[in-house]
Amino acid sequence: MRVLFAGLSEKSHLNSMVPLAWALTTAGHEVLVANSPSLTPAITGVGLVAAPVGQDPDIYRDMAASRDSQDAEEANWSRLFPEETDWPALRRRYEISVPWGFARYNDPVFDGMVALARQWRPDLVIRDPLSYAGAVAARVSGAVDVRLLWCADVYGQARRTFVELAQDIPEEERVDPLAEWIDERARPYGVVCDEELLNGHYTIDTLPPSQRPPSTLRQLSMRFQPYNGAAVQWDWLREPPKRPRVCLTLGRMNTEAYGGDYVSAPDILEVLADLDVEVVAALMPEQCEQLGHLPSNARAVDNVALSSLLPSCSAVINHGGFGTFSTALVNGVPQLILSTYVADHELRGRYLERAGAGFFVYHREAHADQVLAHTRRLLDEPAIADAARRLRDESAAMPTPHAMVGQLERLVASR
Repeated sequence: MRVLFAGLSEKSHLNSMVPLAWALTTAGHEVLVANSPSLTPAITGVGLVAAPVGQDPDIYRDMAASRDSQDAEEANWSRLFPEETDWPALRRRYEISVPWGFARYNDPVFDGMVALARQWRPDLVIRDPLSYAGAVAARVSGAVDVRLLWCADVYGQARRTFVELAQDIPEEERVDPLAEWIDERARPYGVVCDEELLNGHYTIDTLPPSQRPPSTLRQLSMRFQPYNGAAVQWDWLREPPKRPRVCLTLGRMNTEAYGGDYVSAPDILEVLADLDVEVVAALMPEQCEQLGHLPSNARAVDNVALSSLLPSCSAVINHGGFGTFSTALVNGVPQLILSTYVADHELRGRYLERAGAGFFVYHREAHADQVLAHTRRLLDEPAIADAARRLRDESAAMPTPHAMVGQLERLVASR
């Protein structure tokens, strides 16, 4: 098969695609990874073939000046169901998200992505759920269209609720910012927006079934396989920790794009200073520079992949990013998430708490006593560790990326 991966210009989103792209490549399929030019070194750096298309998006230009946007109600896609939202709220979410986010990621690569698909003629397009340029590319080339999630499928369920609630809105008052934007961009290619184009033919979900919102879409389950980029198994990681090990990690996105983290790493380390634990602060160099004097029970590292570190940890305090969250989940590590409400963070946090495997705290409501109390519970309560192991086992029972290759081959053959 010819397989085109259509991504967003985000390294963390690329990382979520790498294991399946490798699996397809080693199975003998021809794989191209299409993205904006700036991501070319990252794609080739993981041993995949890059297909640069279009221009780089300018979305990062405004993020640092819009730190509060992560806390805006319109950025929270976790309110999905009719009992917790309404049509005007969802319409407003689209009115903000389409021009500010979706279009700014997709418009610069739209024409190039479609031209590539027309010329290369892929049999299968595997795309970021927000790569609507990839969806149109799949449609014009006749390829099977598969969304590969880097999140809980909040965008799919929100769309379903939006369409259902629209039936009760007078026709002359109905507006659909998402469909209107795609219609405008896809019209030159003879494509009109419909629900199948938005949702794809199939959706690959790497969350365990118990951690997903209900869905009527055609879902394919695939185990999350952590990929963190360059990784080294340092000698200190090859020895069992002498005390319970707690990882503190805050990801890259907030520092790189929004001008800083939403919680303070130095404050968290100070809170944990009196615990009989080893704290490993796995941070970026820029984050490490802000730490100052470290407590005696802490070390800061900027060159450790979470997939190497978390198997030795008894708990992890993190920012809620999907890669960190899922790497902890497949390793059975209880989590304390200190996060904004952006994207699907609140929903994943609620589901994690419901499973008993950790806690979610909105960053503006987090305080020292609470962080300390939650961390102690993660370490001291066997029921929380047991719940985290149940999620690990549920993940382990899902098909691997290698097994997913066979499913995709059959789906393409059947169409």
